[in-house]
Amino acid sequence: MTPHINAKKEDVANVVLMPGDPLRAKKIAETYLTDIKMINEIRNMFMYTGTYKGKKVTIAGSGMGCPSIGIYSYELFKFYDVDCIIRVGSAGSYKKNINIYDIYNVREAFGESDYAKIAANIDQRIIPAGEKIFNLIEDTAKKMNIVTSKGIAHSSDVFYRYHDSLTFAAENNLDVVEMESYALFANAILTNKQAACLLTISDSFVTKENTSAEERQNNFLAMIELALESSLKIAK
Repeated sequence: MTPHINAKKEDVANVVLMPGDPLRAKKIAETYLTDIKMINEIRNMFMYTGTYKGKKVTIAGSGMGCPSIGIYSYELFKFYDVDCIIRVGSAGSYKKNINIYDIYNVREAFGESDYAKIAANIDQRIIPAGEKIFNLIEDTAKKMNIVTSKGIAHSSDVFYRYHDSLTFAAENNLDVVEMESYALFANAILTNKQAACLLTISDSFVTKENTSAEERQNNFLAMIELALESSLKIAK
């Protein structure tokens, strides 16, 4: 147990899928896993473990932003012997050719905060995903006939930005924006584990299209299936 997770160590799988919304974690577990067990409910940050195609998998909410996923991912890596975390979430597109419902596999995360420096002694703004899990996801996507975009995600600390987002994105060569991957990747490097981030595009800064919370919960299934199929290569 930790201050934020009351699961027993043996109840947590070595591979974790991590959506931001704990209700989305519940939806994923109920849709795809069998023999489901809720293993954490502290602060209503729901976590579930079950079986997917014979392999043990945990689905765990992370909350929003680097501080929140920073706590949960660190504790899972450090105290629960998790080998790999795949964040599954939504993102806004900065590019005309990255559209609503496209799947984006984050190769690198660009962070504006000092999270990585303070928490992991990594003094850099761009942090890579785990090479092994990134490539495994790409290989799995090809086998599933799923087309992914990939590149640099803006792991922003703010949702409502004062200055123009597209100008900032162009200046820093950023494709999409989300809020968690920078901390997740830093923690993976710190603990010598693997981390990836799969995103489904929920809105576009270019076309102004967007999706509702209900649509994000129910219609991002291709991304979830890609993450689960990829997890089979690692899960024990």
